Order: sequence, then structure tokens, then C-alpha cells
Amino acid sequence: MRPFAYVRPEALDDLVALMENHGPAAQLLAGGTDVVTRLRRGRIRPDIVIDLKRVDGLRADIVEQDGALRIGARAVMTDIIGDVRVQRHFPALVEAARVVGSVQIRNRATLIGNICNASPAADTAPALLVYGAFVNLFGPAGRRRRPISAFFTGPGCTALERGEIVESIDLPISTAPTAAAFGRVTRRRGVDIATVNLCCLVNASGLTRFAYGAVGPRPFLVQDDSGVLAGPGSSAAERTAILRRFIAQAHPISDVRGSRDYRLAMLDVMSRRSLVVALDRLRRSLTGA
Repeated sequence: MRPFAYVRPEALDDLVALMENHGPAAQLLAGGTDVVTRLRRGRIRPDIVIDLKRVDGLRADIVEQDGALRIGARAVMTDIIGDVRVQRHFPALVEAARVVGSVQIRNRATLIGNICNASPAADTAPALLVYGAFVNLFGPAGRRRRPISAFFTGPGCTALERGEIVESIDLPISTAPTAAAFGRVTRRRGVDIATVNLCCLVNASGLTRFAYGAVGPRPFLVQDDSGVLAGPGSSAAERTAILRRFIAQAHPISDVRGSRDYRLAMLDVMSRRSLVVALDRLRRSLTGA
């Protein structure tokens, strides 16, 4: 492991100044579940590691405000899984968070770190996409807000500019009945990275959203506004045509976790399964079953 400097700033402005001064040579440390592994393997060689745990401006809680749940930069997966408001309004995110690594990893790994890592296979990304999350950024130019759909720009790449950090994520609470389902395929149970992951959301107006991960350079969102996928009167052929159009936007690679053809085949299978689950959950919520 290459030597590096280590600092623990306590003020948000100090953190941003360090990020701006060191640029790509700086590495942030929140939970450390990805960073420590990469440091040990020599995949990253920062000049300075900046620990976020004492920064006053970065919260570790989940608060409800302005019709949304705001998840702080230091909130870990276990916090998300155990929060009753997340369970009630965003259950598919809970499902996704439950499969991030092991119990020990979930006690350390942060949601913000998961998205800033920008792995195409990040399990929380599809749920955040279908729920229409917003990312709150802070940097030398002040604060700005971006939809999560515009945050991922490529493998390991995000819309963060030099000196910027993610302060929090906002999840808008829907006022209309909605239901969602998360799914994934891995080589084995446990802590393996997803071969394919996805999330499906439907609402009472007939809107259907799918978000796909591990099948392209970044997680991406597709949407059916026609009501065909959610409509009980739609034919199998009509639903198949829309799903094929969605899946055609995927560009998976072949690697040790699965071939390109396998990923595309499983994307079709998992899309159909998650749609059935989401529609059943919506029906139950509407009927009180």
C-alpha cells in the first residue's frame, strides 16, 4: 500500500477546501468498505485520505422535510433498513439495502458512498432511480441539486465537480398509491456482486418505471406512460413489445459473473417477475388486502 496523508476535518468548508486543493489526489472515507479494499489492492493511490466521520455538516440521520425523506451522507445501510418511514414509503430501497454485502458491511457502508462509488452494479441505484431521488451537492460554488438519473455518468464516474461532495439524498414521498419491487441475480447467495439487478415501480395511474443495473456502463431508467404494462386488459404481446424495447437499451458485457446473452435473458425474466410483484403489491395497497 502506497503511503498517504490522513485528515479528519470537522467543518464542511474545511472539507470542501481540502477536496478543491487536492482534486483527484484526494480520497473520501465514509464507511470505507470499498475504499479500504481498493487501497490494499493498489487500485487507488491517493495522496490524501479525508475521513468524513467528524464533519458537522454531514448528517448521519434520516429526516422528513418538505415532502421527502432526506438521507444524510453518513447514514449507513443498517439505518435505512431499520427506518420505519423508509420501510413504509420506499420498501424496494430496503430490499436493495438488505443485499449490500454482509451484515458487517451494512453496518459500515453508507448509501451516499454506494452511489458515489458509481458501480454499474450498485444495488441501491435502481431503487433510487425509480423513486425519483435527488442528490444534494455542496462545493466551492455552493449548493446544487440534481436528479439521480443525471448523477451517474459512467463506470466509477458521477456528475460531481472538483471540490464537490454529496451532502444528502432526497426521496420524494408520493401522494398517490405506488408499489415497487427490487430483484437481482448473482452467481451465489451472500455477498456477491449482482450479475443483473433491477427495480420496478407502478402507480395507480398506470405509470410503470424500470431501472436496470449491471447491464451497461451506468444504471439507467426507462418508463412506460401508456399504461400497457400496468393495465390488466393489456395483451401479453403488448407487454412483451414494451419490455423488449426497454431491454434493447441495455448494453451488458461478458465477464466472470455472466455472459452478455445470459444477462439479457435474465433481464427479461427478472423484469417480468418484478412487474408481477409490484402490481400485486399495488393491488394489495389499494384493496387493503
